Amino acid sequence: MRVITPSPEHVITTPNATMTGLAAPSRGSAELSTWHVAIAAGITGPEHSVSREQVWTVTAGALHVTCDGRTEKAAAGQVLVLPPDVLRHVHAVEDSEAYVAMRADGVVSVPGTEGTRVLPWTQ
Repeated sequence: MRVITPSPEHVITTPNATMTGLAAPSRGSAELSTWHVAIAAGITGPEHSVSREQVWTVTAGALHVTCDGRTEKAAAGQVLVLPPDVLRHVHAVEDSEAYVAMRADGVVSVPGTEGTRVLPWTQ
């Protein structure tokens, strides 16, 4: 068993959001990564795909998530299940927060760029 306490060295801020890494292989999880994401109102993240299923539990605000051309709104208390290898982007309707879970070996692809990249907060 492990108890993980969030720490400043596991916080990554991008132009789109702030991610706080929680469970990850570097912190004792063998298979899963979890993180907290905070997105300011009006921000839309880039279109991308992820090689693993993700589960987003929205805890504050509301998100419009477009996945495979279909847009759904998820508000605080709702859960989104995003399938792997499908283009998606997330838009914060208002200041929003969520907890995300995914297999730790997931990688991201962005249209128009070569290769894949690892999400550093999942490592």
